[in-house]
Amino acid sequence: MAADAIPMRSEEFSSVVAAITSAFGDPTRRQIYLFARERPDGVTASEVAEKFCLHANVARHHLDKLAAGGYLEVHTGRAGGGAGRPSKRYVPGEEPAVIDVPIRRDDLVATLLARALDLLPRELAETMAEQVGIEYGRAMAASLEPSGEGQRSFRSALHAVADALTAHGFAAHTEASGDDLSIVSDTCPFAGSVASPVICAVDRGMVKGMLAALYGETTPETASSRAHGDATCITAVPVSL
Repeated sequence: MAADAIPMRSEEFSSVVAAITSAFGDPTRRQIYLFARERPDGVTASEVAEKFCLHANVARHHLDKLAAGGYLEVHTGRAGGGAGRPSKRYVPGEEPAVIDVPIRRDDLVATLLARALDLLPRELAETMAEQVGIEYGRAMAASLEPSGEGQRSFRSALHAVADALTAHGFAAHTEASGDDLSIVSDTCPFAGSVASPVICAVDRGMVKGMLAALYGETTPETASSRAHGDATCITAVPVSL
């Protein structure tokens, strides 16, 4: 079924990215979600506030955003069964939240592409693959809803790129790494079908193309990839000052 899925229209893609960004666009909110998932009995706003050094109202805002997106469930009850104001517990569902996005994953075409690129000199093949990624990344960025604030900051642009990659099946997030910020992809749409460093150049090009459109020219580099036997794919981007 995945190979036969119809590619998303730009407005559908924008809606999916907007939904993901609303829930997980804030780094603290992502950490709160992971914290809640580690506690089967759920968490309260006061527990989250204490854990992340937040005001209780701020913690509640993050939790309500996650609940509104369906990522957490809200259970109410009185602490210890006694009297007093009912407390809200934000509980993870039975299954991790997933985004149902129709992604085209034609394993045969991807495999044949990788083999065709292997016939070219490695440097030329990676250059061609990265250029394809750059052009597609620019097209992806054009599908994103405007931020409404003019040109994005470097960090907000990087978060938008991670959200867009997630909508395309990469399960990506940003991390600080020394003097760089990195996009870490915990899932690769090509996993199991293609393990070629040349294909990784496409991913790097997508990051470069999106950042160029959302922020400005950058020089992302592949820090690790599954094609080299690494656990995750990481694209490091020097922090622009």
